[in-house]
Amino acid sequence: MTDATAAKATRNIVFLVLVASLGYFVDIYDLLVFSIVRKSSLLDIGVSAADVLPKGLFIINVQMFGLLLGGILWGVVGDKLGRIKVLFGSILLYSIANFANGLVHDVNTYAAIRFIAGIGLAGELGAGITLVTETLSKEKRGYGTTIVAVIGLFGAAAAVIVAKHGWRNAYFVGGGLGVLLLLLRIGTFESGMFKNIEQTNVSKGNFFMLFSNWARFKKYLFCILIGAPLWYVVGVLVTLSPEFGKALGAKDVLSAGDGILYTYIGIAVGGIFAGLLAQLTKSRKITMAVFLLLSVVSVVSYLSSKGLNSQHFVWLCFFMGCTVGYWATFVTIAAEQFGTNIRSTVATTVPNFVRGSLIPINLAFTALVAHYGMINSGYIMMGILTVIALLSLSQLKETYGKDLNYIEV
Repeated sequence: MTDATAAKATRNIVFLVLVASLGYFVDIYDLLVFSIVRKSSLLDIGVSAADVLPKGLFIINVQMFGLLLGGILWGVVGDKLGRIKVLFGSILLYSIANFANGLVHDVNTYAAIRFIAGIGLAGELGAGITLVTETLSKEKRGYGTTIVAVIGLFGAAAAVIVAKHGWRNAYFVGGGLGVLLLLLRIGTFESGMFKNIEQTNVSKGNFFMLFSNWARFKKYLFCILIGAPLWYVVGVLVTLSPEFGKALGAKDVLSAGDGILYTYIGIAVGGIFAGLLAQLTKSRKITMAVFLLLSVVSVVSYLSSKGLNSQHFVWLCFFMGCTVGYWATFVTIAAEQFGTNIRSTVATTVPNFVRGSLIPINLAFTALVAHYGMINSGYIMMGILTVIALLSLSQLKETYGKDLNYIEV
């Protein structure tokens, strides 16, 4: 390979990582914009203050159900037709949904469009991570996925800032960002590993392969379970911070938008340390275990902060975010566990099934609250999810430095 060819290949890889990173940026922006504008948007369309929580949870659950279905759809498309087609199709769908969300005037329409947005959102992270892991060397792919996650997570900060200028504008800006990214993606290249099997008779994107073999199914299930505590922290403990604030006797009304902003800044910072720790220890499993245990410490700190004020709250959210900054590591583990012919399916469905796990988590948490109250229920759910995650992690094989050029049969 000549110097010019090597330089061109390096530029292509850098561009690919940048495009995947910006895709995740827009993905996170749109995924969290409802959590940020939940109260203001629902009150503005005529929902009573008493109904903001149940109606908000309903819309979140509908959005998450869309993510579940979209994860399967885009995962299969990525393995059958290519990773690039997912990056284009998914962002087009959720950009259109974003524009439509800025025009809603009732709860049912709001929920229906968030469902469509959820389907679109489901394809971004998995396709991006799959492309990066299959394109970078096995020694450097951990850095690539860390960059994707860190840049992407700042989409939450952008959503909070834009939402201050009106909840409808927040959705319109999200749609505009998606269109700009769509144009930027012209010129991205397909994964070499996918090209090697594209014209073969190998079974590609067969979602049911994950369930036809007991060992493969267990591995898939464990990949999902190790990520559930992170989404519980974001989707329940931070999103419902106004309600937790009341239970804790907070001196100020806690802002879910500010909480999400600082949590995601923390996740971005934690993601850097998680990526570096995985490279230093040459173990993604050790990294996951360390962060899962640290997340328990941060949640206990949050739930025991009686009489906290707004400033204390945002620092606690930052701390919690840092300790659940293992998102990129977790998705990379999932991508590295499976062969090229179903890798996109796994890498796309796993994070979206984790996001979708918010549905049973919300239901379980609501049931617990009726008996034990907000704070005790917060402890119980975190304890259960962390124990399950650690047990699942113990059953997975270490994947650091693993050669990914193989297929599942």
